[in-house]
Amino acid sequence: MRVTKIEWTDRTWNPVTGCTKMSTGCTYCYAETMARRLQAMGMDKYANGFTPTIHEDVLDEPLKWKQSHTVFVCSMADLFHDSVPFSFIDKVMDTIRQTKHHRYQILTKRANRMAEYFSKSEVPENVWLGVTVEAPSEKSRIDSLRGLQAAIRFISCEPLVEDLGTIDLTGVDWIIVGGESGVKARPMKPEWVRSIRHQADEQGVAFFFKQWGTWGFDGVKRNKKANGKALDGKIIQMMPQSAVR
Repeated sequence: MRVTKIEWTDRTWNPVTGCTKMSTGCTYCYAETMARRLQAMGMDKYANGFTPTIHEDVLDEPLKWKQSHTVFVCSMADLFHDSVPFSFIDKVMDTIRQTKHHRYQILTKRANRMAEYFSKSEVPENVWLGVTVEAPSEKSRIDSLRGLQAAIRFISCEPLVEDLGTIDLTGVDWIIVGGESGVKARPMKPEWVRSIRHQADEQGVAFFFKQWGTWGFDGVKRNKKANGKALDGKIIQMMPQSAVR
């Protein structure tokens, strides 16, 4: 049974919560909105709101999951935030290495810090590493990702807020695209998505279109569920080849 609404994973694990904004995709952060809501509801884990917080008490959580899962690590944070010491990231990796029956997806906007960490530590064989690329100004993150020896290397273009132009997908296995959601969401144009899909097809990279978000393919603002997840009439949600079973 799925325990998250994120379509490209089936579980989340948050040994860190909270973050700080660093690029245009962070402007209307969904995780910040959710953290504030959970704080208002009195949830102990979010007592600090969206201030980066380490949670030692959940480090062993994946050890309790006997069935194999695809786990998104830090859906409510960035594991490679400057406030998270490498010594704590070591503990996260220890748990990952102890649970080889799970696949762990780690997504960051702090690609340089991720590369720094893994320059001194091997990437566990059951880890997928990804970077967020929401605008052309952030394409350099892909270069940091390329040099890492991960089982799967992926890019998340969500929220896609600008046309990325030409993308070098060398060394990339998977690319996810999605529009922004929320009252202040910025529209995503169909031609931006088609361009990424075309380049992914040409370069042999699995393409996953998650959703349109608050703005539909026709430029109309409405409920994201109503806008759906079809691109040119088709649902295209490919998984990376080595993940297909």
